[in-house]
Amino acid sequence: MQQLVISKKQWHEMRDHVARHAPLEACGLLAGKNDRVEEVIFVRNQAQSPVRFVMDPYEQLKAFDWIESNGLDLLGIFHSHPAGPETASVTDIAEAAYEVIHLIWSLNGGTWKLRGFWIENGRAVEVTLLILEE
Repeated sequence: MQQLVISKKQWHEMRDHVARHAPLEACGLLAGKNDRVEEVIFVRNQAQSPVRFVMDPYEQLKAFDWIESNGLDLLGIFHSHPAGPETASVTDIAEAAYEVIHLIWSLNGGTWKLRGFWIENGRAVEVTLLILEE
C-alpha cells in the first residue's frame, strides 16, 4: 500500500487520543477498505509506558472481530512517540507483525505530527497520508 486516506475527523480523533494519554504511548487500529480508513479503534496500551506500546490482547481481539464482522480490513496500526522519534523506531520495525501501514504520532515543539510507514524486511519506508475534509 502506497498511501492511506484519512478524514480530518479521524485525524482529530487519533490526535486527541494520543494527546490525552501523553506522556505514555497510546495505540489503536484503523479499519477500512482499499486505502480509505472508515473506522478508528482505540486499543489500551497494556505496557503503560512512555517509550513502548503493547496492545491489550483482549481489546485487540475484540477489535479484529468487529473489523471482520463489519466486512472491513485492517489497514493500519497507529501509536504515539510522545518523546520522539518522528519515524518508526528500531523496536517498531522489529516487532511489526502485520502487513499494514504503521502510523506514528510524535510530539514536536508542542505540536503533534503524523507520519505513515510501510515496514517490511527490516526497513520502514514512508508512505503518503491523505487527510481529507468530510
